[in-house]
Amino acid sequence: HVLHRQFAHALPVAVGGRGVEIFDSEGRSYLDASGGAAVSCLGHAHPDVLAAMHAQIDRLAYAHTSFFTTEVAESLANHLIERAPAGLSHAFFVSGGSEAIEAALKMARQYYVEIGQPQRSVFVSRRQSYHGNTLGALAVGGNAWRRAQFAPLLIDVTHVSPCYPYRDLREGETPEAYGRRLAAELDAAIVAAGPDRVIAFVAETVGGATAGVLTPVPGYFRAVREVCDRHGILLVLDEVMCGMGRTGTLHACEQEGVVPDLVTIAKGLGGGFQPIGAVLAQRRIVEAMSSGSGFFQHGHTYLGHPVACAASLAVQRVIERDGLLARVRSSGAALEAMLRARLGSHPHVGDIRGRGLFWGVELVRDRASKAPFDPAGQLHARVKREAMARGLMTYPMGGTIDGRRGDHIVLAPPFIAGNEHLGEIVERLAPAIDAAIASL
Repeated sequence: HVLHRQFAHALPVAVGGRGVEIFDSEGRSYLDASGGAAVSCLGHAHPDVLAAMHAQIDRLAYAHTSFFTTEVAESLANHLIERAPAGLSHAFFVSGGSEAIEAALKMARQYYVEIGQPQRSVFVSRRQSYHGNTLGALAVGGNAWRRAQFAPLLIDVTHVSPCYPYRDLREGETPEAYGRRLAAELDAAIVAAGPDRVIAFVAETVGGATAGVLTPVPGYFRAVREVCDRHGILLVLDEVMCGMGRTGTLHACEQEGVVPDLVTIAKGLGGGFQPIGAVLAQRRIVEAMSSGSGFFQHGHTYLGHPVACAASLAVQRVIERDGLLARVRSSGAALEAMLRARLGSHPHVGDIRGRGLFWGVELVRDRASKAPFDPAGQLHARVKREAMARGLMTYPMGGTIDGRRGDHIVLAPPFIAGNEHLGEIVERLAPAIDAAIASL
């Protein structure tokens, strides 16, 4: 009686997991090369996290945040803020990425109401972005296929171009010039909407699920930050998928040299051991609400859930104790080398891109023209089936280019994966791609 996302086929039943593997009820094992959806940063059944969860359950499983705070939520917030980009002063804990985006949108809007600018009502984001599936998150998201049937329910949002150099970098244009061109497009969109009406620019620091790991060109986000500051609007960075160590630094924006006004995190925050997400907010935003109305007009039943906070705190402590950020950087370099050696000259691999342990492989019908496969063939779904048949979990997606055309595969293995695991991922992936293409 479970209502599954897809009705056409039966799913294997997961019954266990350990390290980088998940096991099903038929005794098959699957190498988790995508961390589910870039979630399982410590793999499965990490003993330190399980112990922390058991201890918290024995102490206190739940307390509503309208009545109490908890020691574990306070400790997690302290841990995160001590390591956050400059000026971020508070953490608002929710149950996942979409909830984090919803909270950030409301927080951004309330900030301007509190400081006497209630006319601001417009968000600007990027085409082919993904920010979640709740209505506010879907509205700022730029994936046409996901938005289409729900469009009448969505707020109006201005969308600008993504940072997608593989397809959009002009001949003879340097990456830095491309970044400036995109920042100029953002500036023009803000001017067209009315600078005093715009609330924020919302962007994934490194694009995730819908475009296949789009890494920003050098200087792009610094130019974006300057545009936002010039017009007095907020910069909201979505690091739900790319943050918390996934790209080799705790926050992906550290590598861009920018500090956001609000940043959303989830997935790697709790590693999948419990549902949790958060918004980290700049002090001036929190102070505007504190000295104004005195509250943030938003909430959910499971805010700051003690067991989720305990799991998350344990995950973050393990990452720090075991030096896993450095490991992500070194393992990421190894994975990149393996991917390029095995797939770099593949006739149907157009681009290999990524950072840390976050990589995308874009598939094309023709490398020279970059022409995609016919969407009717659902190549991404075929790759997923072929990979699963080989005991490999990947995260393929269609609609890479415009929500309809294009196919890509996201790889986001656990931070604990060794080079032998990374090599096995690539050796299983390559024949899965070949078999999927052969079946078209």
